[in-house]
Order: sequence, then C-alpha cells, then structure tokens
Amino acid sequence: MSSHLIVECLECGHQTQFHPRTYTCPKCDSPWREARYDYETIANGLTRKLATRPFDLWRYSELLPLRKSGEHIILGEGGTPLIPAVNLGMMLGCHNLFIKDERHAPTRSFKDRQAAITISALKEADITEAVIASTGNVAISYSAYAARAGIKLWVFLTSLVPAAKMREVALYGSQVIKVTGSYDQAKKIAAEFARQRNLYLDQGAKSILCIESMKTISFELAEQLTELLGPPQDAGSLGRTAWRSPDWYIQSVSGGMGPLGVLKGFEELQKMGMIQQVPKIAAIQTEGCAPMVHAWKLNQDSAMPIQSPRTLIATLATGDPGKTYTLLRQKMQAASGGIMESVTDEEAFRAMHFLAKMEGVSMEPAAGVAFAGLIKLVRAGVIKSQDVVVINCSGHTMPIERNILGESWSRDLIVPSQAMEDSGIEEGLLAALSKVAIDRFPRIAIVDDHPDVRRLIRRILQAQGNYTLFEAENGREAIELARKEHPDLIILDLMMPEMDGFSVLDALKSSSETADIPVIVVTAKELTTAEKERLKGHIQSLMQKGDFMSDELLDEVRALLR
Repeated sequence: MSSHLIVECLECGHQTQFHPRTYTCPKCDSPWREARYDYETIANGLTRKLATRPFDLWRYSELLPLRKSGEHIILGEGGTPLIPAVNLGMMLGCHNLFIKDERHAPTRSFKDRQAAITISALKEADITEAVIASTGNVAISYSAYAARAGIKLWVFLTSLVPAAKMREVALYGSQVIKVTGSYDQAKKIAAEFARQRNLYLDQGAKSILCIESMKTISFELAEQLTELLGPPQDAGSLGRTAWRSPDWYIQSVSGGMGPLGVLKGFEELQKMGMIQQVPKIAAIQTEGCAPMVHAWKLNQDSAMPIQSPRTLIATLATGDPGKTYTLLRQKMQAASGGIMESVTDEEAFRAMHFLAKMEGVSMEPAAGVAFAGLIKLVRAGVIKSQDVVVINCSGHTMPIERNILGESWSRDLIVPSQAMEDSGIEEGLLAALSKVAIDRFPRIAIVDDHPDVRRLIRRILQAQGNYTLFEAENGREAIELARKEHPDLIILDLMMPEMDGFSVLDALKSSSETADIPVIVVTAKELTTAEKERLKGHIQSLMQKGDFMSDELLDEVRALLR
C-alpha cells in the first residue's frame, strides 16, 4: 500500500511493504515489526517544508505510514500545547518542567493520535469494519474517528471501565461489548471475535500504525522545546537545523505502547541529525498493576503477568504487557537510560488534587500517576534540578449522561469464574482527596522577598481553607506587620535583603507583643550547623524550598493552629 516506507521484522530482519491487514512477518510469522524510512532524504528537505505547514499531527507526513492525504480523518489532532509547570517546578526545585497537554486533543486524550492514523489507514485500504479492546480512552478516540470515517467499530471493554466512558463510546455509534473480566481477557475475546468474522483487529503495540502515531509527540516536543528554550548549546555539531530534546519524558503506562512510540520518534530525529540525544524515559505504573516495574527492578527481560489487577485506575489495568515490555526495556537501555517506577492510587489522586489547585490543570487518575511518579523521582534524586522534563498529561473526557442513550446501548459478556467485585472507584477517589475542615479563621503572615513564592504559598493556603492572609516582602515590613496584626502564624523566608530572617526572628522574640507568634521557616538556603542551632527554640518547623509539597506545609500549619 504505502511505498515510501518498508516494514522490517524485528526477529528475522525480513523486509516487506506495509499494509494494515498484514499483522505478521511473512517469513517467520513474528508480529513484532517496525517501520523504516529514507531518513537522509527526508531530513534534507523537512525543515523547509515544515515552515509552510500548520502545527498539527499531519505536518510530519513523510514520516507517517499514509500516502493519500485526501483520506486523512482530521478532527484537530496533534499540535497540543507545551505548558511550563511554574508552580510545580517551584515546589520541587525543578525549573524546567513542562506539561505536554494532550487534553486539547479532540476527545481529550493522546490516543487521538493513534485513532487518527489508524482509522485514516483503514479508510485508505477500504476497510469498513474493525474490532478493538480497550480500557477506555482508546475506545473513545477510535469511536470518534470511526464515526467520521463511516467505519463500523466493535468495542470490547472490561466492566471496570467507568460507565461514563462506556456511554461516550456508545454515543459515537460503536457497538459496545462489556466483558465482565480482566482487560487481558477482553483482548482475547476481541481477537477471537475478529478472527471468526475476518475483521480488522487493532493490535496495539504490535501495530505499525499505533507506534508510528505515538512518535508524533516526540517531533512536536523537539520543535516546542527549541522555541521555548532555544537550540542546544553545541547545536553547530548537528549540521542541520538543531532541535532540542528533553532530558526526561514521563508518562503513565498501561501496556507500554506510548513510550515505545515516543522513543522511536526521538531515535528517528537523532538519525536525521536533528537532535543530539534521546531522552530518558520514566514509565510510571500504579502499584496495583505494575508488571513492568516489577520486572525492571528485578532486571528481567520479560514481565510476569498480573492476573488480578488491584487498582481503582481502570485505564492502567493491563496485567500482561507481553513483549512490549521487553522491547521498551531494550530501547531504554540502548538509548539514554531511564527508569520504570510505580506509585499508589492514593499518590496519584493526591497529585490530581495538587495539579488542579496549583496549576489549574484537571486530569483523570491515569495522568495523575505520571505526576505522582515525577514527584517520587525528584524526591529520590533521580531527576535533577537542572533537568528539562516533560510530563504527558492526557485523558480528561466529558461524562455522557445515562438518559441520553436510553436502554440497550451495550451488550454484557460474563467470563465464567472471573466475575469482579464492585471497584468503588468514586468512593476511593473521594477518600483519597484531602479534606480540610477549618472551624475558625486563622490569620497567617507570609514573608518572602520573591512575589512568586508569596503567591505560591498564598495559593496553597487559599485552596484549602478560609484563612486571613497578610504579606510582607522584607524583614522590616514583617516586624511592623506582626506588631500591627498579631497573626496566628508567620511563614518566614530566611534570605532577604536589608534584614534577613534571622534578624526578624530575633526582633520578634525580643518583644512581648510578638514573642508568642509561632513561625515556620521556609528557605532555599542550605543551613550550616551553627545556623540550625541559632534557629533552635525560635521556630516550630524548618522546610526547604523545592523539597516540600502543599500537603506537607498544610500539615505544619494545621498542627500549629489547633
């Protein structure tokens, strides 16, 4: 079908032309194959061509497995914003954090890239009916694009998928088959259904189309980071237009297809001489379903399947990643390295809560897993303060009300002996979110010479309770404020011009009017032993800037104001 690329078997090296209905290598029958392009020829003219193209997924057409531009199913995919995470970066002490905001995709998920490429290829090949298994977001994306293309879609969903997502799939006209069983069981049933009817079956990470779609994230990031931060310092060595790659790319992972495709994209940019290095990948799973993390930490080439995932985050409940883990591990080790790590559901929910209140970014739990992983890796010292880090933020779909669809919008399929208990998703989420009950209105003074830091601390407090807040930008103002307003608590920076925090503490403690006001010191300074001794007995708590999160600061505030 497409003549501008070849497909190479990863097992035996046999090369063939690409067609979406060719699932395996014709020589050795392996399903694991990869697309190859004429990178030298493409690189020579790519930059000039990009200058006249819109910033969307299709601007990289020479590196995609499609040929007929008129067959593209376009809903506005790709070209999603790259947002500096200023407040999160300040809290973590990392000032080059960026959010790749895939919520701007047509169905609010980065899976729209996968659906756009796959459904376009099916239309180009005159395929009119297809089958997929999904944990939610893929089904929504494919359903939207299949509806636009006039392709009938059979969707097999595990019963753990939230009902709102199922209803959204049905709204697009897809036939929903609800499988009371695990996602891995749903995949097997979908495969057998497609085999019996001779229908196209989406192969996930084994699909050329799926992997090729994910790499467009890499291309966009390289362009966006170059625009925001400039080209790398020794860009002249590249010999062509130099783009910048991040040091880290972080994504929550179910089966591993996303990072696998992103790595391929950066590898292709490196082959074309457009970037210097492939970034480290941080693949984050939820602890209740983390087969890849377990295998990674044991230095194993294969992941042991998890038969019964224990997580409320249904979109990440893939118990058997199969060979996807093996390939991802090999690519990570061959490139710049990286890590696979897990976080608890509760840590993901907490990250959701924090990002919404501190960055104005609302997300679903699967994306919260990636941000919880970021926080964990920064605290562990794996990610350094100077690193350029990009976090994939995806999956914020709109709920479809039950009464819009009426009855009989899905078919139930119960797998014997595998009936699952009620997951209690909503209750679990609500229980994990912090609840602050302020029965009085404490008065807090924030003292710091940096307005951004004052704003951040003020925002943390405002998000959690009805506090009366005062601000001072230097030591002299702080003393005057303390004498005039007598706040219930002072949050004090140590390093300020004219009069530093140590002098403010001395002045406060020397006056009977202010000596009893509790103080939390928040500082970026690495204190000497003598400085710590000087603070002893004068403050209630010492917190390092870049080493505290909002809940930790609030714990200190609550303890002092009880």
